[in-house]
Amino acid sequence: MTKKEDLPKIAAKTPVSAEIEPGTYYWCACGLSNFQPYCDGTHAGTDYLPVRFSVEEKKRISLCTCKRTANPPYCDGTHKKL
Repeated sequence: MTKKEDLPKIAAKTPVSAEIEPGTYYWCACGLSNFQPYCDGTHAGTDYLPVRFSVEEKKRISLCTCKRTANPPYCDGTHKKL
């Protein structure tokens, strides 16, 4: 079982939904970024690395901010159980 202190920080208990442009993005996996849900490099010195993801065409997505999703970087509703 994972200890609570080994889990990433919960940045929020609601996803960030946005229409994003095609490109490559980096999702914050540690929960420490000040630019949620995207990485700003704050993970330096931790065991966490950002999750790289690409979008091929402009579309609306929901990105996880509770950092407990089973499908990073996308919200899977896990925040509802926290």
